[in-house]
Amino acid sequence: MTDATMSGPAASQEPRRMRGAFDDDVYGKSLDLAQVARLLHWMRPYRGMAFASLFLVLLGAVSAIVAPMVLNRVLIDGIVLKHNGPALSNLGLEAVNHWLATQFRVAPLIAACIQYMFWILVSAALNRGFGILFGRATLNTLRDLRCDLFAHLERLPSSFYDRVAVGRVMTRVANDVETLFELFAGFGTLAGQMVPFFVAITVMLTLSPTMTFELLPVLPVAGFFTWFFRRMSRPLYRAIRMTVSRLNENLQENLSGIEVVQLYGREKMNFARYSAINDENRVNENRALTIESFYGPLIDGMNYAGNAIIIWFGGHLVMHQEMTVGTLLLFTQFLSMLFMPIVAMGEQWNVVFRAMASGERIFQALDWNEALKEPAHPTPLPPDLHGKVEFRHLDFAYIPEHQILKDVSFTINPGERIAIVGPTGSGKTTLIRLVCRFYDVPDASIFLDNIDIMQIKPSDIRQRIGVVLQDFHIFSGSVYDNIALNDPRITREVAERAAKLVHADPFIRALPQGYDTPLNERGRNLSHGQRQLLAFARVLAMNPEVLVLDEATASIDTETELVIQDALKKLTEGRTSVIIAHRLQTIRDAHRIVVLTEGKVREIGTHEELIARGGLYRTLYELQFQETAL
Repeated sequence: MTDATMSGPAASQEPRRMRGAFDDDVYGKSLDLAQVARLLHWMRPYRGMAFASLFLVLLGAVSAIVAPMVLNRVLIDGIVLKHNGPALSNLGLEAVNHWLATQFRVAPLIAACIQYMFWILVSAALNRGFGILFGRATLNTLRDLRCDLFAHLERLPSSFYDRVAVGRVMTRVANDVETLFELFAGFGTLAGQMVPFFVAITVMLTLSPTMTFELLPVLPVAGFFTWFFRRMSRPLYRAIRMTVSRLNENLQENLSGIEVVQLYGREKMNFARYSAINDENRVNENRALTIESFYGPLIDGMNYAGNAIIIWFGGHLVMHQEMTVGTLLLFTQFLSMLFMPIVAMGEQWNVVFRAMASGERIFQALDWNEALKEPAHPTPLPPDLHGKVEFRHLDFAYIPEHQILKDVSFTINPGERIAIVGPTGSGKTTLIRLVCRFYDVPDASIFLDNIDIMQIKPSDIRQRIGVVLQDFHIFSGSVYDNIALNDPRITREVAERAAKLVHADPFIRALPQGYDTPLNERGRNLSHGQRQLLAFARVLAMNPEVLVLDEATASIDTETELVIQDALKKLTEGRTSVIIAHRLQTIRDAHRIVVLTEGKVREIGTHEELIARGGLYRTLYELQFQETAL
């Protein structure tokens, strides 16, 4: 149940807790294996592809070790200098080279070159295969995760989006999922570097235990500096992530309201706010860049120090014939294989923390269980709905401290045309949002054909109630797509008939491609009045038993409004209709008028009855009449 239906002290605290929980950014999360396991749930359909890719990276890593062994132990030591070590020191590669030379009748030097090129190509091919397979498994996994997240966000009720900024939700779908891709890619990179690390150490111990033990102390020192610098940069990357989220939110807010921004000349003010956040991001980026500029040379220096140790001690061993030249050169090549995983782990450490935070935010959205109350045993609506709507002592509040509707009671009879009027903030729009079940209401407070709407599935209600809002939403697609909304019942013929009834057909056929004309974002290539006519056609096409018009003609000029009045009369004839309007002259022919103020029903009657009564309605009508006369 949503927070809108709660009451009491506990309910008062719950919306704040829920609102704050989602709005708070999650940063600096530690490695959570349970969260990683949950992420892998989306990879289960592609686990065969993932395991195959890991097998390829293992083979590729071994190939990367074998290639320099051929170059240094077989070619340099065995062929050029003719100084072979123990049989284990070349892993049998010398025997393979001898077999190649004999089999193909070539010189040992050519056989060594062939063998070296073979292992290089095998390593490259295996690594490429790993990249393709693992990349596809990862992309498919994140695609499914993004689709599940999007589907879940679509199911969240309106009350959720009343509290949570859309820009923050968009960050979870776009940026946070992209960060998870970096996490999976990083794991793949580490897998490809850790295998050569252990194989290289094993081979180095086989070739020269003395040299290996002289070199190993450099590794923990490099690991310590990596840990130290990553610890320093970790809060900076958290701050960078936070400012990027704020930049996205600020950008979405300003671009979605660009007309208001330009109308009131807020460009400089909004630019100053955006620039302030951007400057904060720049400062943190520069600090992180400074740390990286020290870290990179330091690690390079450690690598040079390791090479110096190899040359110094290895040179003495070579001079005393305790080590071959090829082995010395092999140690210098293996050194990079020892440092690369350490550096990669340092880099991936920040990625892991960012990914854990992103995963936390994604799962926070997926686990957000705010939903409309679904009846355990829903009551189906009859095929022929009469359209009777009844309010019985309805109380409602978006937040418990601020009551919107108070003890609202009245009945709309089948086929009756009811107008709801009242000052701004009196609860008119809230009333129709409750009828459409965008929020939960107390049991036995709203009835549709004598059925408590809390016992009806919300989706069933919305299929039988048509709503025309003042702000009509246009989806990307053609004019016909925006009328049918992918409803198989609304054929092209049905859509055109509905458009003709509301007089939208002439302007639609005047468009370049008629009903197949693609509409720009938010229907910018249509006038406001045309968008409203399209809204009428959309509702007419679905043929609802109950019709709700919320300021539906407020943005239509007087001439256009006169044109569609006849269509509206035909539309509402024999159909239960609820009309909310500020312009009271448009509802004079309503069967009854309900006057709301401060969330309470003050007056009910026909236009003539309410005028004769001399109450609030007459006051509102006379004020509007005076404004029109002026």
